[in-house]
Order: sequence, then structure tokens, then C-alpha cells
Amino acid sequence: MDLFEHQAAQTLDPQKPLAERMRPKSLDGFVGQDHVAGPEGLLRHALENDRIFSMILWGSPDLL
Repeated sequence: MDLFEHQAAQTLDPQKPLAERMRPKSLDGFVGQDHVAGPEGLLRHALENDRIFSMILWGSPDLL
């Protein structure tokens, strides 16, 4: 089994909850909320500059 087969097997694991299987693996996987996670977003800027801060993300999943 190569790296890609291993990753696909973990992603498609039916034992994992759907939310875990669908969760974005990077900020590029987020849809919407560009002011937060987009190329010029606050969260991306904080991550790239190693300036992580405490935060609470709130809202329905369809908004993320």
C-alpha cells in the first residue's frame, strides 16, 4: 500500500463519523468566510506567522 492508498483508506473509513471524514484538511478546503480563512484572511495570516490565538468559531456548518 502506498501513501495515496493509505490516505484514501483513512478518508473513506466507514467507521469514522461523517463530520470527521468531511472535515477540511487545510484552510484551502474551506468554502466561504474568505475574510477569515481566505488568502488575506486573519486566521491564515496568524497561522503563517506562528501567531496563534485563542478563538471560538461559531455558526452553522454550512457557513464555514
